[in-house]
Amino acid sequence: MSSDPTRSPDAHPHSAEDALIAVRRGKAAKLRARGENPFANDVAPRAGGKTLDIEEVRALASAGRTADGKYQDDKVKEAASGQVVHVRGRVVAHRSTGGLSFLRLRDRTGEIQLLVSEASLGATYALLEEIDLGDFVEAEGSVAASKRGELSIEPSRVRILTKAFRPPPEKWHGLQDVETRYRQRYVDLVANPHVADVFRARSHIVRATRRVLDDAGFLEVETPTMHTLVGGAAAKPFKTHHNALDMELFMRIAPELYLKRLLVGGLERVYEIGRCYRNEGISTRHNPEFTMLEYYWSYANYEDLMNFTEVLLRSIDRELEKAMPEAHARWKGERPFTFEEPFARIPMDDAVASAARATKIPAWVEAADKDGGTGLLRLLGKDFGEHIKEWAKASPRAKGLDWGNFRKGWMKCENNGEQLFAAYEYLCEPFLTEDYKAADGKRSLPVFVIDYPFEVSPLARRNDEHPELVDRFELFVHGRELCNAFSELNDPDDQAERFKDQVRKKAAGAEETMDFDEDYVRALEHGMPPAAGFGMGIDRLAMMLTSSPSIRDVVLFPLLRPESHG
Repeated sequence: MSSDPTRSPDAHPHSAEDALIAVRRGKAAKLRARGENPFANDVAPRAGGKTLDIEEVRALASAGRTADGKYQDDKVKEAASGQVVHVRGRVVAHRSTGGLSFLRLRDRTGEIQLLVSEASLGATYALLEEIDLGDFVEAEGSVAASKRGELSIEPSRVRILTKAFRPPPEKWHGLQDVETRYRQRYVDLVANPHVADVFRARSHIVRATRRVLDDAGFLEVETPTMHTLVGGAAAKPFKTHHNALDMELFMRIAPELYLKRLLVGGLERVYEIGRCYRNEGISTRHNPEFTMLEYYWSYANYEDLMNFTEVLLRSIDRELEKAMPEAHARWKGERPFTFEEPFARIPMDDAVASAARATKIPAWVEAADKDGGTGLLRLLGKDFGEHIKEWAKASPRAKGLDWGNFRKGWMKCENNGEQLFAAYEYLCEPFLTEDYKAADGKRSLPVFVIDYPFEVSPLARRNDEHPELVDRFELFVHGRELCNAFSELNDPDDQAERFKDQVRKKAAGAEETMDFDEDYVRALEHGMPPAAGFGMGIDRLAMMLTSSPSIRDVVLFPLLRPESHG
């Protein structure tokens, strides 16, 4: 039995989509019968034309554009000087009337109309019926303007390059179903051109990041993504197995410890932009596989890094504006924050004290006024559950606190440092956008939260004057954590003790802890210069600068559950 070339191998003959696929496959069969390849790869001008991107065609005809954005045919033809152009792209619209057909062609630089006349094509005009939405075609002809003032190409030939067997989704323009958009990103990019803008922006963001660091004398390096130990951050890792060596390995949660080994080796400024993996929950801000920038700077401290962070972010944003001015203007108009003013800088203890006052709980206000955040910690004691009902009535802010989780987190704390951090997480962080505003009072300011307790910062250097704290900051932009940075711990004995504490916590059941890295301690014993280190999620940066609500909107192929066919 001969196979039917018009039918997909997995087709269900009774579905409407399969019927459309069958029609398209039939058109491909006709092309083959004429000796034409429906999947050609010999793309070239054949009528004396010059191959141009659509953007270049628009530039060629720019003198023919009037102030209202329309084009005048005589001026367009004069500007093009009779040049024949050859373009390639996907057909995103197709309509016919009388002896004219209008095909809208899209390439990586834009869209243009093909104004195809039966008079120009002659007998081959009838073959336009074989072109469907989604097909890739090439066209060659002269540049002109339609009666409505739209820039067009009047081709003397049109040829199918790739036959698209599957029709575009029913809502071809403006595909909205989120599951389909993420699962079939190839369709999403065509159906929603603004999505492609986001990923172009991401590329410009990464390029600009590299440029700023390269210009500042940093060396880009690559470090292992499979580790024998868990280290560099507090997170649960993914595990894998190396067959040849018969070793259990961990996918890296951060490149930090390898990069700092390079400081020991004399590479004084290094950075890496690479993939990291954390076996954690998925949310609008978290993806288990993500891209991280980390850089390490010898002879710098965390204050140098704060200053450089403002320079870095503003520079990246300016480069994005230059590369994509129209899209950037749209995104900037949607931003609830601003980079145009100095970022706020507030010690964690002060942030907790300020948040305590904002609740208007009388006992909290008194404790904060007397002894800052430390005073509040003493007031809360070991368990404050009996006071929650009373305290929650003090103000709308007090009522809005997540009292249940705050108490649960508080009860797990083993020391004052962990308590301070818990108080910050539940009393301050959710309200950063309200409490730190730009001069206009409308947009939020980015906030550096600085001076963390050493108990929650196992790799950071203690502050010389306040050894209970470390020289660390996290940057929050409109309430979202973007960066984590600190002056690096280079005392091998102090580092060894902190590793031991992590091991103790792991033995007690904590999952998000580090292992004892003996080789890293040995590296520090060889001497690491004073240094500061910085980490930033590229995905979150792209979200922020493109006003994207979810991390999945800036990841081309986010991990999804297997597709259900039931």
